[in-house]
Amino acid sequence: TIGTDHVDQALLAERGIHFASAPGCNKVAVGEYVISALWVLAERYQLDLGALRLGIVGAGNTGSSVASKATALGMQVLLCDPIKQAAGDPRGFVSLDEALACDLVSFHVPLTRNGPHATHHLLDAARIAERPAGQMLINACRGEVWDNQALLARQQGPAPLRLVMDVWEHEPAILRELLPYTELATPHIAGYSLEGKLMGSYMLYQTYCAHAGLPVSHAWPDLLPAAALSAVRLGRAPDAETLKLLIHLIYDVRRDDARLRHCLSDAASFDALRKQYPERREWASLHIQNGLAYPQLAQLGFTLDTQGV
Repeated sequence: TIGTDHVDQALLAERGIHFASAPGCNKVAVGEYVISALWVLAERYQLDLGALRLGIVGAGNTGSSVASKATALGMQVLLCDPIKQAAGDPRGFVSLDEALACDLVSFHVPLTRNGPHATHHLLDAARIAERPAGQMLINACRGEVWDNQALLARQQGPAPLRLVMDVWEHEPAILRELLPYTELATPHIAGYSLEGKLMGSYMLYQTYCAHAGLPVSHAWPDLLPAAALSAVRLGRAPDAETLKLLIHLIYDVRRDDARLRHCLSDAASFDALRKQYPERREWASLHIQNGLAYPQLAQLGFTLDTQGV
């Protein structure tokens, strides 16, 4: 598990039960999910991503991954994270209202219900009502961070928003009435890359070895199988269309959107889509030949090879 809001860690500690999680193991996958979604929206509405501002609410592992990839695409990124800001994080931060004023807003916060920065219904009915028509909002963290009923009411009105939703309130019994009012909808799989799943297991393996006093006898790279598509060769400098092609060559969020819309019939089918999720690789599995002159590709996460130079 990455999020721990559903685990009573105090009780485990009281009973002497060791607990470990794998924070950040799927940060790359979530970043790639968001960037894929941004390209889909840009193509659908003929937008220049480099001319748009992206507000990121939550600048931890996943939010930072999204920020670095969006910056590599030339987007202006505004970070909102009052907890990290108060802790002395040197990055520049903006208020929630400033982040929400961006053209696109992506949420990457844990689910918390108490304290001055509680995130339950962070996007509540009042904030939903204030959003300008057509604003693009992405949720790839926890479903309860958005008030889904209030979103449905907004979407059924005359000035809907453009929603990308990977997470939903009350999973797996999601608000199915909201589905037709989304731009992209997926069954909580943003972080479901093969690398992300393996890294989660590997992090727990390392933690267990340390806890049990055992040596770490397996190396992370040795556990990954070969990718079905492992290399491409550039013939010229990559432009925006080439970048979009490379990104969607490895992962196109529209595949998962189609699966959810076609297969969702009840809570059991939502769970089945997650449990039977097909193998998905990360951009690093694709080696770009003739790409060393284009550091933007490495910033996005592709592997640059010297072959073919």
